[in-house]
Amino acid sequence: MATDEALDVELVYAAGPHRVLRVALRLPDGSTLTDAVRASGVLDGVAAEMVEQLKAGIWGRVAPGGTLLRAGDRVELWRPLTVDPKEARRLRYRRDGAGKKGKRAPAVSGTRSR
Repeated sequence: MATDEALDVELVYAAGPHRVLRVALRLPDGSTLTDAVRASGVLDGVAAEMVEQLKAGIWGRVAPGGTLLRAGDRVELWRPLTVDPKEARRLRYRRDGAGKKGKRAPAVSGTRSR
C-alpha cells in the first residue's frame, strides 16, 4: 500500500450498560490502535482513572496500542467487569426464577420400530 492511502476502520466503545458508541474513522495508512482511539474522541471527558482501566483490542483480541491497523479493522474498547458473570447469572436466577427463560418443549413420545 502507498503511504497516501487511507484506512477505513470502526471503533466501538461500550460506555455503559446498553450504551454503545460506534465511530467510523478514516485514518492514514500506518495508523495504530492508539491513533484510532485518539481520533475517535470517544474518551474525551472520561476520567483519567477510568481510561487507565480500559482494555483495547482488534476484533475481540487484546492488542497493544502500537499495533498497526489494517483496512476494515474493528477497534474495541472494553470496560472492566463490575460483576463476575457467574454471580450475575445467580442474581438473575434468584430475581427471575427458573421458569422465565429456557423452557423446554414437551418431550415427543414416539414409537420405535425394531
